[in-house]
Amino acid sequence: MRLVKVFFWGMLVSFLGSLPLGSTNVAGMQISIQEGIRNGFFFASGCIVVEMIYVRISLIGINWIRKQKKLFKWMEWITVVIVLALAAGSFWAAMHPDENTKNALLNNNMHRFLLGMMLCAINPVQIPFWFGWSTVLFTKKILIPKNSYYNTYIAGIGLGTLMASCIFIFGGRFIGERLSSGQNILNWIIGGIFALSALILLVKILLNKGASGKLDQL
Repeated sequence: MRLVKVFFWGMLVSFLGSLPLGSTNVAGMQISIQEGIRNGFFFASGCIVVEMIYVRISLIGINWIRKQKKLFKWMEWITVVIVLALAAGSFWAAMHPDENTKNALLNNNMHRFLLGMMLCAINPVQIPFWFGWSTVLFTKKILIPKNSYYNTYIAGIGLGTLMASCIFIFGGRFIGERLSSGQNILNWIIGGIFALSALILLVKILLNKGASGKLDQL
């Protein structure tokens, strides 16, 4: 029964935490629109695998994590650059609707599973997020430092992220089909979301409230 509770909390936190618009779920939505649901799921699966690895690291390697502030700072800046490139690619596609242009960063032969892993891996915000929530669950005696609890917790997290990803994948596909004659409008919207995400990330970095800044609070 306690393992079921741990699974539920991991699933719930992951599901709710994955719902806000972010670079990876918007990229997954764009892939599902342009390449189909199958590739959208491949991309989401890659993100989920990396997130689960990050959660495991946050559970057992907190002392190591505290020493990696400089690495996390570099990863944050790389994330800003990539999200800006995604925004620019979407705007470029929107401005060339007659050329069937795709986002330049997504217009490659890399398997979408690997692409999802790459884009998720460079965004270190999951580590302080999950360490914070895990600390709460440890404090409440819901999560216990045992492998069986860790594995159940991570399995719940994977399912929760998958459920949230389905909303973006199927929702994006639904919107794409309804706007099939206005694909450039959708590219403008997606580009705007990416641009806003990059701006938020940049502000957090400058205010020291990003992942590297949160390491000081761990």
